[in-house]
Amino acid sequence: MMQFESPYYLWLLVLLVPIIGYYIWRTLWGGASIQFSSTDALRRAPRTLRYYLRHVPFALRTTAFALLIVAFARPQDVERLSHSNTEGIDIMLSIDVSGSMLARDFKPDRITAAKEVAGSFIADRYGDRLGLVVFAGEAFTQSPLTTDQGTLQTLVSRIRSGLIEDGTAIGNGLATAINRLRESEAKSKVIILLTDGVNNRGSITPMTAAEIAQAQNIRVYTIGVGSEGMAPYPAIDMYGEMTFIQQKVEIDEKTLQMIAEMTGGRYFRATDKEKLQAIYDEINQMEKSKVEVTERYLYHELFAGWLLAALALLIIEFLLSSLLLKRIP
Repeated sequence: MMQFESPYYLWLLVLLVPIIGYYIWRTLWGGASIQFSSTDALRRAPRTLRYYLRHVPFALRTTAFALLIVAFARPQDVERLSHSNTEGIDIMLSIDVSGSMLARDFKPDRITAAKEVAGSFIADRYGDRLGLVVFAGEAFTQSPLTTDQGTLQTLVSRIRSGLIEDGTAIGNGLATAINRLRESEAKSKVIILLTDGVNNRGSITPMTAAEIAQAQNIRVYTIGVGSEGMAPYPAIDMYGEMTFIQQKVEIDEKTLQMIAEMTGGRYFRATDKEKLQAIYDEINQMEKSKVEVTERYLYHELFAGWLLAALALLIIEFLLSSLLLKRIP
């Protein structure tokens, strides 16, 4: 972009208004006058090139004056060089995929709502590395830490219940996510653990996994998913077909709160999809990546070009007035 180091000189351009006005007045009404009985002969006289060029010297002088003023204002070409350094956050999502995640107290069900909201969260974490762990009776890594959002979104969309032995191994789900963050060199490491039940499977207790996370300086945000009271849970009827029965929603909120408090995170309760989205949005705001931007400016002086242009116009005006339009005193 271009800027002026001394822009106050540009106010001198206002002087061109009275100068041009005076020239017009003098051309039309000013100067000496000679009386003729008739001007018809003068009107019919042939007009030479000098007639058409008579105003050119004045135009060249005023233009040169304007160019000199611009040169005095010191126009500069400003080049901005910026360098950004992003301090990203490594985040592991640990999502419960047990059979109870098919409960219909969320629309259309808990696991679909969790996938959609997690996908939206991933899309907002540009520059961070994210990974995915799923757990039920066991836990496994669906995706290691990656910045490839497209691949991660695809893997999230493929999450479904029934691929793992049923149950709720919260400790294993947390421990598997911790293992993926163990060798991370990021200054900030986070796990978002989402479950809708009580730990009833697995070889590692939730609190043991929380102690490991605390030792590794990993913050754990826990989310309990499920409406208050009763909810329609999936079940198999006597004909082997899936049906839904009303059951009491049971979430081990005490354990989830203790995990979050021990690791410096927070516990959230999501009773519907909108609340779940708000929770992820809140975590997204709390875990902002740090971006340091260093800017440097280079200034290139441009006044020389304007000055040379003004001098060139003055030389042309001098030659034109002295040779082609020279007047005899």
